[in-house]
Amino acid sequence: MYTWFIARRLFSHSVDAKKVSRPAIIIATAGVAVGVAVMILSVCVVLGFKWEIQQKVLGFGSHIQVLNYESIAQGVSMPIVINDEVESGLKKIAGVRHLQRFCTKPGMLKTSESFRGVTFRGIGPDYDVSFLQEHLVDGHLPAFSDTTSTGGLLISQRLAQQLMLKTGDDIYAYFFEQSVRARRFTVSGIFSTNLTDFDNAIVYVDLYTVKSLLKWDTEQYSGAEIVLDDFSKLDEVSAQVASKINHTQDAYGAYYTSPTIRELYPQIFSWLDLLDMDVLVILILMICLSGFTMISGLLIIILERTNFIGVMKALGASNGSIRHLFLYFAVFIILRGLLLGNLIAFAIILVQRHFGLVHLNPEIYYVSTVPLQVNATYIIIINLATLLISLLALILPSYIVSNIHPARSIRFE
Repeated sequence: MYTWFIARRLFSHSVDAKKVSRPAIIIATAGVAVGVAVMILSVCVVLGFKWEIQQKVLGFGSHIQVLNYESIAQGVSMPIVINDEVESGLKKIAGVRHLQRFCTKPGMLKTSESFRGVTFRGIGPDYDVSFLQEHLVDGHLPAFSDTTSTGGLLISQRLAQQLMLKTGDDIYAYFFEQSVRARRFTVSGIFSTNLTDFDNAIVYVDLYTVKSLLKWDTEQYSGAEIVLDDFSKLDEVSAQVASKINHTQDAYGAYYTSPTIRELYPQIFSWLDLLDMDVLVILILMICLSGFTMISGLLIIILERTNFIGVMKALGASNGSIRHLFLYFAVFIILRGLLLGNLIAFAIILVQRHFGLVHLNPEIYYVSTVPLQVNATYIIIINLATLLISLLALILPSYIVSNIHPARSIRFE
């Protein structure tokens, strides 16, 4: 196609310093590059932030929890039977990777200087502790046994600072019922997730200790956490779990229910979903920036080459073919801008991932450095959308060539 060939030749000679259009081409290219880089980085930051917060919330509550219905209705941990039959039945559901039992009991940690009300979360040897290990900042994980009391306590860094504790320190815990019961624990490890609501509220001990305090039967627990293979299948697997056990009774007459992590913490996930709106605004603004710079650049290029357009028309070129020629020219500018924008974005992503140069206040943002999550699908969509929308925006300005008369434009300088 001769219009494509001519456009390529014009583009290859656009570096001519004497041409007025050179700054316009540079500005248009820079506009596309900056817009694409900002869009890619914005999407990667939001995806990374959502991923980090989501993983931390899942670390405290997994994907689905099997609970006593009264626990949801009254807001107090009530027992439910999680025996081998229930466990094996749930594990057979497609998408379920792991199931782990737990017991919880409210209590108070007290030192000679201060005290804090917390929830003691008892976990056993079947519990996946990879999340706790990942966020361990000092000491080691206690031995989480379901057959004997180990006396180990895993506490958050926030609570440790408030109570002025360090690993190896002993602390008494008090539990209030008809009478006050006390237990002594040794701080085995300290973790930090920067999720204030969770770090200030939950401490981990062995399952045996909490069960002995609750005085429940052997097969009774506060509930069980179901870990899935894929978070995107949460609704699908949740429906299967619900159809299997919801509204059924255990041996003691308690009803099962299976809320998802989204249902347990709707405020957190609603907040994360709102971030998508911020990204949408940024994408619209950046695409408008790219389109505006391209329109300005194309108009300057067309006006500068008025003489060339007149010669082309005198040789028999139609208005449509000349418009196509300049649109091809614009495509070359956009593609170069896309290439530069992607290079800039990925360079920043690599530097941030390896060196973490941009820091955040974990008190506000729950993470200490800016997280970045690369999603190839979104990046491809951003590039294609930028190219398509920029070209669509250039179609109307390209019609200016129809107003250029060959006889007058050939004499134009």
